[in-house]
Amino acid sequence: MTSLRLIALDWRLLAFGFLMSFSSSFGQTYFISLFSAEFREAFDLTHGGFGSLYSAATLTSGILLLWAGGLIDRFDLRLFGAFVLVGIAAASAFASATAGPATLVVVLFLLRFFGQGLASHTAVTAVARYAEPGVRGRSVSLAALGFPVGEAIWPTAAVALIALIGWRWTYGAAGLLALLVFLPVAMVLLATHGRRHADLMAKTVDDGTDGGLRQWTRGEVMRDPTFLWSLTAVLAPSFIVTGILFHQVHLTETKGWDLSVFATGYVAYAACQIAVALVTGPAIDRIGARRVARVYLAPMVIGLVLLGVSDTVWSGLIFLAMCGATSGASSTLLGTLWAEIYGVRHLGAIRALVTACSVVSSALSPALMGWGLDAGIAIDAIALACAVYVVLGIGVLWVLFTRRGIASGR
Repeated sequence: MTSLRLIALDWRLLAFGFLMSFSSSFGQTYFISLFSAEFREAFDLTHGGFGSLYSAATLTSGILLLWAGGLIDRFDLRLFGAFVLVGIAAASAFASATAGPATLVVVLFLLRFFGQGLASHTAVTAVARYAEPGVRGRSVSLAALGFPVGEAIWPTAAVALIALIGWRWTYGAAGLLALLVFLPVAMVLLATHGRRHADLMAKTVDDGTDGGLRQWTRGEVMRDPTFLWSLTAVLAPSFIVTGILFHQVHLTETKGWDLSVFATGYVAYAACQIAVALVTGPAIDRIGARRVARVYLAPMVIGLVLLGVSDTVWSGLIFLAMCGATSGASSTLLGTLWAEIYGVRHLGAIRALVTACSVVSSALSPALMGWGLDAGIAIDAIALACAVYVVLGIGVLWVLFTRRGIASGR
């Protein structure tokens, strides 16, 4: 089945997934970090100080996500989606009015919780759950295109708007967009969702199977060694990319790059993310998510090594492109891997666990890297250390998903 035919068959679900992934942008690190210089100047914060606030907010978001993410299994998707989009609008409005470090940490929590956390979770979980198994990979890859489209549009737009109208009005405009455009469109797209949900519930039962695949609960998944070991690898991108891009202003200053030139690299990031996502979806449908999982981290290693050994601006742009490639594979892979292994009945709770772990890992890196920078550790050394860790992670995934019968979910 071609992508165009797939869109024609279930365009409402795919468009909703795209919209939610696109709307997550306002709470993503690459967007918030564009305001970091303004936040630090307005509230007299060091790199480590701002990183600590950001980490605390993100960590709290991740912990709460363990509970909130599972609600998508229990509540109507229309109600859940509306809750998330209203939350993004409110968080953006509060960001425009923040008055000090105490309110800033609350704003950062709301942006991370509703944007990076719940919006991303809703986009991938909804599509992975309701798409047919034979086209699940392609469906998730199409819906996840909202992530790179946002990454291509918002950095350049935000830098221009901050210079034109200031950082407060820029975040205020983002809130209005979420409330007045994204929310109504989402409700229209989900107008026929009730029938789709009833069909899915008729095919799966708590104590049975769907096409021979056992439907694992979150508690069972948490006791599965394969899941626990795989987390040590799949959480690497969120930790590394969040940490480095959070300190992108420092990165460009120490490397002697113009921030606006480096920001254009997000176009390459998005282009690679889109291209790899569109390839990853069909590959997953053809050979399975576990085989794709063995190699998807490889581009990030290339980008980190170049960032660590070169001071040319091209190394920064290639780093963004390679991170985009891994992100493109990840956005599709992690939407389908858990469904392939553990079933879809409790997919919301399972993905909430993974997303929460990802949020926690991304919470740790800004503070840890910020403290390292304050202590005089070069960003080059940090990049090379991260590259070594990713190589080890690739080895873990290769062992886990090469052994016969492991994590079969049967």
